[in-house]
Amino acid sequence: MELIKKIFKDPFAKTAFLVLCILYLIILFADFIAPYSNYYANREMAYAPPSKVYTIDENGKFSRPYTYNYIRKFEPALMQTVFEEDRSQKYYIKPFARGEKYKFLGLIPTDRHLFGVGVNDGADKGGEIHLLGTDINGRDVFSRLLFGGRISMTVGFLSLLIVFPIGLLYGGVSGYFGGIIDNLMMRFAEATMAIPSFYLLIILAAILPSGMTSVQRFSLIIVILALIGWAGFARVVRGMVLSIKKEDFVLAEKTLGASNLRIILKHILPQTTSYVIIAMTLSVPSYILAESGLSFLGLGIQQPDASWGNMLKEAQEFTNILYRPWLLTPGVLIFLAVLSFNLLGDFIRDYLDPKGRTRV
Repeated sequence: MELIKKIFKDPFAKTAFLVLCILYLIILFADFIAPYSNYYANREMAYAPPSKVYTIDENGKFSRPYTYNYIRKFEPALMQTVFEEDRSQKYYIKPFARGEKYKFLGLIPTDRHLFGVGVNDGADKGGEIHLLGTDINGRDVFSRLLFGGRISMTVGFLSLLIVFPIGLLYGGVSGYFGGIIDNLMMRFAEATMAIPSFYLLIILAAILPSGMTSVQRFSLIIVILALIGWAGFARVVRGMVLSIKKEDFVLAEKTLGASNLRIILKHILPQTTSYVIIAMTLSVPSYILAESGLSFLGLGIQQPDASWGNMLKEAQEFTNILYRPWLLTPGVLIFLAVLSFNLLGDFIRDYLDPKGRTRV
């Protein structure tokens, strides 16, 4: 595909594309890659720092990668809880270790994970590894990042499945018929655009019943985002259709007796494909930020289910930023995902723009 070849020739677009591919592959295989499930918790390990991985033993020789468990202690002099390594037992990092049961890709029951820890006799119990530390409930941050990414990274695409069909058809009909139909449809679209979207999201999310599951909340967030976002897209499509409908091929179709619906769907809307692709790429980051913002405020995905937004909520405390910087990792991933989508969207826009092809 020519577009993919062009992407790999541009260093920024190539990096953005690879980052997004890696993120989506990781969340696709989250059950296998994560050493723990989304709900695993060890309260004794609350706010434990990242596990240190060693490859050189106490004698200075190379060794299989291993780690130590942490012991939680209260330090009276500091008036705070501290963690120290228990050097009495090594726990070796094992590939394809046994752990909690799950269904691989939602289909195949298994208990194998990409990695885990165990002692020399092969037992996997007793040891813990937390590559990015734990949260206030003793849950593994690394594992929850993978599962949280499934929500944060898919909300945009699911919203687009609603936004773009509505926006395309609405804008196409409005631009094609024109006149009073166009005026009425555009006034309604402008009224929808005038609604302060983020505040509406907060109000609607706040009045949702407290007993709703995270899946139900997730579905409603998608619908809410979609019902707000279609109007602006429809206006742009309408403007494109106003110019396209005057082309000779459209007039020829009318002369041949083609129905209005056939002309709109088969001959006019396909001419907006370039803009649709660009708009889809550039719209996903806004949906990711909207979901993360709602979850950060406690109005989106609820604990114990994970999303990058509600995981980042813990990092808003000043003490956590100073002493537990690993809790900021969801924010880093949100930044990387949004930046990558924007870089890729800008490149695709330049590529599909006839005036910009010479710059690619």
